[in-house]
Amino acid sequence: MISRRTFLAAASPLALCQGAKEAPLILPLLPPAPGNPRNTEGDFLPLRDGRILFAYTKFTGGGGDHATAHIAARYSSDFGTTWSSNDVTLLENEGGMNVMSVSLLRLKKSGRIAFFYLRKDSETKCAPFLRYSSDEGKTWTREPMAVIQDNPGYHVLNNDRVIQTSRGLLVAPVALHTSAEGKWTGRGSVRVYVSDDEGQRWRRTPQVIECPDAANATGLQEPGVVELKDGRLMLFCRTALGSQYVCYSKDAGESWTEPGPSALVSPVSPASIERIPKTGHLLAVWNDHTRIAPELERRRTPLTLAVSRDEGKTWERKRNLLEDPKGWYCYTAIEFVKDRILLGFASGGSDGLKNLSRTQIASIPLRWLYQ
Repeated sequence: MISRRTFLAAASPLALCQGAKEAPLILPLLPPAPGNPRNTEGDFLPLRDGRILFAYTKFTGGGGDHATAHIAARYSSDFGTTWSSNDVTLLENEGGMNVMSVSLLRLKKSGRIAFFYLRKDSETKCAPFLRYSSDEGKTWTREPMAVIQDNPGYHVLNNDRVIQTSRGLLVAPVALHTSAEGKWTGRGSVRVYVSDDEGQRWRRTPQVIECPDAANATGLQEPGVVELKDGRLMLFCRTALGSQYVCYSKDAGESWTEPGPSALVSPVSPASIERIPKTGHLLAVWNDHTRIAPELERRRTPLTLAVSRDEGKTWERKRNLLEDPKGWYCYTAIEFVKDRILLGFASGGSDGLKNLSRTQIASIPLRWLYQ
């Protein structure tokens, strides 16, 4: 097993006064290695035998987004404190370039595991697929299900992004990066795909969500979605406009309000938002640039956590988990285990490592966030 290391975040004096036992644990997992220059984009799933599965993208053909990669896994038997030392391959590379960006769900009706991933065939062909497991991830269905069948192009579905609503609807927010001429474009626009039969059939909802700034070259990228207490869906996207942009749907994703800026001030970097089961509040993890130094405006640092008691209108209890000015922290997966928060995130930029080269896991006491 990989041993744990206690990390006391310099920006968190409360953690320092609580002592190591109540401080976040940062596990120095999955650094790059010869023949494996990058490990990123993962997700967690608690298994019925008490273990936790963490699946992630293991790159073997280079460190870029288009390099050869497959989906690997590690396991924890102590609620995320330590993890197995050897990789288990969950999915071999079946794409022309790679497979990456995992989302894992326990389906409410059948109890099966749904395993979503991107299959990237070229710079103009990338789309999400789905496999199932009925034996806790030991085996997976032979033939994958295509989430998108009506729209060829380059689609981005981030890791830990597919949600299951309180009524069992599966919702997959996807950014399309294909121009009208069929070429790749950096400007993203969002489509939302839904399934009411646990992923057997998918449908794209009618509205295409566009950035309100028509001249912005980035548009809306790497969308995520969370269900609010009143039943609405809140969709959030990274932008180059100074914050995460959000919009809302009151009809299960069929229509959306116009996107606008949120209180999550950030660079061009994705956020993650999920509901904390114990408190009912929303948790956001992102790169807070509210008071960032000018020379760090393009950096994906610090790695910040905050709580919202008003369904995402405002955020409080901000805590910087990591804040190295050379750091690069993003693509976070969130899981809640007992009274702790597990975060899996891509890192790099410090310790001589390239950006997006290492995956790390943090185990955070919930009380650390609230004190």
